[in-house]
Amino acid sequence: MNKVKEKFWGTKEVIFHSSDIRRIRKEFQILFDVDIKADFIRDINTLISGNNYHIIADGIQKEFYIRKYGKLSNVYELCLSFIIERTVFCLDDIPTSKQLYLIIEERGKKEDQKLKEYLSKLLDRGTAFVSSERLRQLNIKIEFRPKKANINGLQIADLIAYPIATYIIDKKRANPAFDILSEKFYRKKGKTYGLKTFP
Repeated sequence: MNKVKEKFWGTKEVIFHSSDIRRIRKEFQILFDVDIKADFIRDINTLISGNNYHIIADGIQKEFYIRKYGKLSNVYELCLSFIIERTVFCLDDIPTSKQLYLIIEERGKKEDQKLKEYLSKLLDRGTAFVSSERLRQLNIKIEFRPKKANINGLQIADLIAYPIATYIIDKKRANPAFDILSEKFYRKKGKTYGLKTFP
């Protein structure tokens, strides 16, 4: 990612933000040049497809959820529980000692505090499929960081979130970005465990 940043901007201090890229704002106004944009998109696609990692994502269609359950509550927490569960399952495939290190992008003091409290309860009680003891064995470290901290992993997560959300909203819509990253979802024995959508 730093190589891509340095290629187009001469510095690694540019922060890749999906909405700024799509709307060609701020530093990304260079993408008004169609040749530069095509070159940039090629490099981003190579970055997404050419590296070794797993995606574990979750999404909820809010209107469907409200129709089924009557109100929208704890959706962020539900998604996070799923992601942590599937991450634990993924780590089970690694035979060596391991640690789960969660970096969460800050959303605001109130929202972050609520999430910290939820995570604390999760570690104490476990989830429906992962016991608290099993979570503690991973020596989970949780860190909240702002977007301006320029963490490439958070920026990758931001870049892939939009095509995943688009897929969840309308699975029939043309979505070439999703097609590129679809092979990165965590799989086990031929089954995809890295993407959960509701519905």
